[in-house]
Amino acid sequence: MDLNASLSFTVTERFLRYVTIDTQSDPNSKTIPSTEKQKDLGRLLVNELLEIGVSDAHLDEYGYVYATIPANTDKNTVPVICFCSHMDTAPDCSGTGVKPIIHKNYNGTDIILPDDNTQVLKMSEHPDLKNQKGNDIITASGNTLLGADNKAGVAEIMDACYQLINHPEIKHGVIKILFTPDEEIGRGVDKADIAKIGAFACYTMDGESAGNMENETFSADGARLTINGVSSHPGFAKGKMESAIKIAGQIIAALPDDLSPEHTEGMQGFVHPVDFGGHVETATIDFIIRDFEDEKLSKHADEIRKVADEVLKRFPNSSYTLETHEQYRNMKNVLAQNPQIVEYGMEAIRRAGLEARLCSIRGGTDGSRLSFMGLPSPNIFAGEHAFHGKQEWVSVQDMQKAVETILHLCEIWESPGP
Repeated sequence: MDLNASLSFTVTERFLRYVTIDTQSDPNSKTIPSTEKQKDLGRLLVNELLEIGVSDAHLDEYGYVYATIPANTDKNTVPVICFCSHMDTAPDCSGTGVKPIIHKNYNGTDIILPDDNTQVLKMSEHPDLKNQKGNDIITASGNTLLGADNKAGVAEIMDACYQLINHPEIKHGVIKILFTPDEEIGRGVDKADIAKIGAFACYTMDGESAGNMENETFSADGARLTINGVSSHPGFAKGKMESAIKIAGQIIAALPDDLSPEHTEGMQGFVHPVDFGGHVETATIDFIIRDFEDEKLSKHADEIRKVADEVLKRFPNSSYTLETHEQYRNMKNVLAQNPQIVEYGMEAIRRAGLEARLCSIRGGTDGSRLSFMGLPSPNIFAGEHAFHGKQEWVSVQDMQKAVETILHLCEIWESPGP
């Protein structure tokens, strides 16, 4: 069926409503969710789902929203599928007091954000804007991020729920909905109840350009380098003190440029120091290590050791330890075992009238970990761009295409044939 001709989209109104709710997560918090304010959006989503007739929608103690849309097909062999987006926004940029602005009928010129005229969206810096002429672009006002990552995905799934309830001619099996907290700080599925979801496959709506589908992410490790120096009274330190702070600084400075995120792209991995602390006697450096090939993660950790060994030659009485831990793995390893999950996603994008492009993503999504928790989860475009910054944007038309893609996916799983 021609979905676009029969739908009255609600995605824009929902998105504009959701982004005004501050849901920034906090990496330093030990609570789940990391910030209680994420539940403010969760409660709103539950109320909206209940209002449109999704009767089991609820928010749990950890800030997760679960909901079920019952099947409306006579077929009893349709697999259960799930759609997932995260509610939190990144700690990198303020999410308080977001003022969304719709720039209608974009004409290709620079978009100057009114609350800070140094924030200018230029086509040369945002290449996907070339595909947006005539579309309606949504930005924040210049003082905050927008929150399209990932409230665009949330709004798209919510609109799809609305459409499924109000268009029974769209045949589908059981559809599960999952909205998560704390994805931006790497804890998005720590408390996700996979048994409660009970799905065969999941699609995270958390990608960039319209038409993109991502079946491959980085594999990721974290690492902590602990440097044990030699402390001494600074007035009597000559020949004695070996400052762990200075050792750490030299190690960071000696890391190879070709393994840094600012010098890598595509399928290249990196080693990235993300936090530092300590004093003269002991200092720590926290790293994130990324690559698309699992076996290269240990090689990148060895590069940290190599640099540390070389620096420590100048500090004979000091030492270090390096501890690594797994964060997530490339979801392609799981998705390859169930190729129809990705194939159906690509077909849904095509049915929405877009060129379907299979991509890799230089990062992770909730789908990375869900896949290894027994719920294979590729990532589909949500239309979000320039995430985590004041120039973040999304187009109304791309969000509508994402809604269509979700609905086509529901139809395809119900009737996989041509």
